Amino acid sequence: MGTDPRRILIVEDEFLIAMLLEDLLSRMGHHVVACVARVDEAMKFVDQPDIDFAILDINLGGEKSFPVATLLRRRKIPFIFATGYGTEGLADEFRDELALRKPYDPLDLERAIAQACARVRS
Repeated sequence: MGTDPRRILIVEDEFLIAMLLEDLLSRMGHHVVACVARVDEAMKFVDQPDIDFAILDINLGGEKSFPVATLLRRRKIPFIFATGYGTEGLADEFRDELALRKPYDPLDLERAIAQACARVRS
């Protein structure tokens, strides 16, 4: 299936999951710009011109990543949620966004990236 190489921001507070995700994305041909574990760190990166996709864990040490998602939407940067909660963990305003339940299959991840990018283009 594949998608064009993306410059990706990972927002994930579980170190091992972030490392595995970074490796997986690199093998898919993407470039991980940064892995951050907190909402305030993520907000700084969303304003950078060198990201064009993001993968957001919903719960970051008790803090929700929805403010990051709101800013990504505003900048028209596609993103997906990667969470242990699945779509049940989404706030109402994000019910229409893609969410992968952890642990996720690499093919599902690749499909979700392509789908999220296609949504923003249309």
